[in-house]
Amino acid sequence: MSSQETVLLSKEELHQLIKNKVMKAGLPEDHADEVANHLTYADSRAVHSHGSVRVEYYSERIAKGGSNTKPNFSFRKTGASTGIYEGDNAVGMVVAKNGMLEAIKMAKETGIGFVGMRQLGHCGTLSYFLRMAAAENMIAMSMCQSDPMAVPYGSAEPYFGTNPIGFAVPCAGRGPIIFDMATTVGAWGKILDARARNKAIPETWAVDKDGNPTTDPFAVGGLLAIAGPKGYGLMMMVDILCGSLLGVPFGKHVTSMYSDLTAGRDLGQIHLVINPDYFTSIDQFKNNVRQMVDEIHTLRPASGFAQVLVPGETSEKKALDYEKNGIPIVKEIYDYLISDDVHYNRYEGKSAFASDTLD
Repeated sequence: MSSQETVLLSKEELHQLIKNKVMKAGLPEDHADEVANHLTYADSRAVHSHGSVRVEYYSERIAKGGSNTKPNFSFRKTGASTGIYEGDNAVGMVVAKNGMLEAIKMAKETGIGFVGMRQLGHCGTLSYFLRMAAAENMIAMSMCQSDPMAVPYGSAEPYFGTNPIGFAVPCAGRGPIIFDMATTVGAWGKILDARARNKAIPETWAVDKDGNPTTDPFAVGGLLAIAGPKGYGLMMMVDILCGSLLGVPFGKHVTSMYSDLTAGRDLGQIHLVINPDYFTSIDQFKNNVRQMVDEIHTLRPASGFAQVLVPGETSEKKALDYEKNGIPIVKEIYDYLISDDVHYNRYEGKSAFASDTLD
């Protein structure tokens, strides 16, 4: 397999193209702007699995009514530091951002903010919301469930989703430390990105429909958990906290991304925000984190490595490169973004692993 041609775009150009497309699909301008902010953020940091590769799928779901374009949002505090944000099946980025704002507000007031969001669509990359908390000198953890694509350790069929989990920590004299990962070896979006770029995937990422390892992104029948039974256990805990705890569907009962694009997803997600000032001074905390980063940077690197990095640094370096040289977008995706078409009716009723599904 070989990579496809790409087009270089500025953040502003990419943002406007995405915003135009999802508005044409039916989103109000403020929601469209937030979706574009989020997807541009992902592409601008080389997290292409959660960037513009998703626009056509979002647009088809929006156009068919599966994303509520006139949601009735509500937030209910269930304790001094806890609350539930009802998303009314709006696009996930908007619901997750609003939920994070509520969690930050509570953490400032009480030291902890724990918000469960329910009835929301796919929220994109968690690091976007985690950065919101870090910008307010808060520690944050976020996790969400997704539809069943991962095979539990020892199983030949999927039960859980990729169920990502992420953390953010503010740091003195530099940007925050961001750690955001799927509980599968590769996020499903990375399979989609490999399809869009016509590239093979590592054989450790996925299995085919018979449970055998595959390097063909179009033959994937299940994703593998990180570290075998350890990743399986972690994805199960994420699902319990985001599904069972919030009273929304769990495990194999989580609604499919593609089966019915006229209906909402009913997904669950949580944000936990911690105010360091309730445990130590924020300056001491941030200075300690900075000392840790500096000490890690001075560790003797292993063979083949120039320096030991901390989570998120590779993404930040990509962001600087893309800021200077442009964001590479697969030409097929670019052609769709500049077209007059809202979508090509490619996703309705398909299996999550359908070989002709790109996002």
